[in-house]
Amino acid sequence: MPYKIFKEIYSKVPRLCVDLIIKTKQGIIMSKRNISPEKGKWHFPGGTVLFGEKLRQTIKRVADEETGLKLKVLKIIGAVEYQPPSVHGHVISLAFWCEPISGQLRGSQQGKEIKYFKSIPTDTIKEQVVFLEKHKIL
Repeated sequence: MPYKIFKEIYSKVPRLCVDLIIKTKQGIIMSKRNISPEKGKWHFPGGTVLFGEKLRQTIKRVADEETGLKLKVLKIIGAVEYQPPSVHGHVISLAFWCEPISGQLRGSQQGKEIKYFKSIPTDTIKEQVVFLEKHKIL
């Protein structure tokens, strides 16, 4: 979809996304954004649910694109609502607890630097900090 149409649509309706909380013995996986919005901040791997895509398909696609991992989805943890409406509109993301089952961890064009964390890194997207603290994830 051309960016102009994407921006027009999501200026009028909420955008549904998924956030992947990938927890391992080394900690949770986060990447540093290379793109706007929130460029330079740590965040959960995540992305937009595409039209006609089931949530598990979105999770599989996002995990592959952003981490190189295949995941087992354990459960939905809750929702992250990004406010005020971001540059991409009003974003609501469903956060899923996942664990890696195979693959080699790597970054992506959106976030080349990817690491394990046992505590919340400085410069993490604020809504995700609130979510991690509320759910006592780290």
